[in-house]
Amino acid sequence: MAPYALPDLDYDYGQLEPVIIGEINELHHSKHHAAYVKGANDTLDKIAEAREKGDFGSIVGLETTLAFNLAGHSLHIQWWKNLSPDGGDKPVGELAAAVDEHFGSFDGLRKQLNAVAGTIQGSGWGVLAWDPVGERLITQQLRDHHSNLSIVTTPLLAFDIWEHAYYLQYKNAKTDYIEKLWNIVDWTDVSARFEQARAGANGLQAPTPGQ
Repeated sequence: MAPYALPDLDYDYGQLEPVIIGEINELHHSKHHAAYVKGANDTLDKIAEAREKGDFGSIVGLETTLAFNLAGHSLHIQWWKNLSPDGGDKPVGELAAAVDEHFGSFDGLRKQLNAVAGTIQGSGWGVLAWDPVGERLITQQLRDHHSNLSIVTTPLLAFDIWEHAYYLQYKNAKTDYIEKLWNIVDWTDVSARFEQARAGANGLQAPTPGQ
């Protein structure tokens, strides 16, 4: 059995409409996300083959490829969980209090994360994350995927800003896409990740309570 597998979604491809059309989600999940899964598994096989042969001449390229595909897989797992047909509104409870403390208000977070996601040069992710060093919420730009495997922070809410996530529907109106994503954010999932991250767990694949 391969180490990594494409997860099933908690909703049908069309259930995030009108924010994200079903055709995008089907391509995004069954083609793009699936390619990261295959890429990670294939690269692990090649690394194992190099180890068996005692020939590590290609290890630098293999490690780079593994980082790209594995981080892409991990972030997409979170992407699908961060969204819900029943999402929207705003955080409550301790997450809401932390947002007020570190961003002044939910509107402050929203404007900042919109700017973070909207100004990424090339492909990447706009992220709300927990920083265990400063014990605070921060926003980050993750370029491509690689950074996710090296940063100490834990992503809580990740906005996919790769063109395959929106271009078929929004064309070059990236800011419109980002603004509408707030209507499908699953704050229950984000809050679960926040609680796990504050408790010292990685939280990257934190389950929604009750699941």
